[in-house]
Order: sequence, then structure tokens, then C-alpha cells
Amino acid sequence: MNTIEKDLERRQEDYKRYNEEEFKKNKININVRLNGDNKYYHAFQCALFTENLLKYGYDNITKEEIKNNGISFDKYCINLGYNKYCRDLKRFSSKQEMLGFVIGYNEAMSHKNI
Repeated sequence: MNTIEKDLERRQEDYKRYNEEEFKKNKININVRLNGDNKYYHAFQCALFTENLLKYGYDNITKEEIKNNGISFDKYCINLGYNKYCRDLKRFSSKQEMLGFVIGYNEAMSHKNI
């Protein structure tokens, strides 16, 4: 192996390590399994959703309540609190429906200030 190949391999390993660290950080309040190629994207979207709720609140739930209780993501719901037995923010029929809602909400919020 030449120097360029070794450097590329090292960078690739660094990139993988960084992605895994970010994934673990973003997945802290997700209580559903994320797998496949999109797991990093979905974990990032859930973290962004949490940031948006902390910034704007949600429906009749204030940002202070969200800050105090936290948010958790489960297979069929998003909750105010750290497990599926806490107050529901929103309920879903499937994990994919929940993730689709989170992504759509984030997209809408990204255009809020335009």
C-alpha cells in the first residue's frame, strides 16, 4: 500500500468513527431500533426535531415543559418524557410513519423563517 492509500484508509476510519459518535449522541432519546443506511439520517432528524420543540414548543405544550420533561421517540409515539408511558405528543401507526412526520416537521420548520 502506498502513502495515498494509507491516508485515504485512515480518513475513512476517522469518518466512520465520527459518524458513530454522532449517531450515539443523536440516538440518546430514541427508544426504537434504527438500522440500515438511513440510521444516521433518522437519528439526526430526531435530534433536530427535539431542538425544534425546545425552541418553539409543540401544540399546547410549552418549550419549558419540553425542557423539563424531555422528549422520547418510541415505535408508535413521540412522548413528553423519557419512555412510552409518559404523555403523548403524537401517536402513529408505525415507526416509518413517525419518522416521516419528524422529517416533514423539520422540513416545514426550516422554511418557517424564510
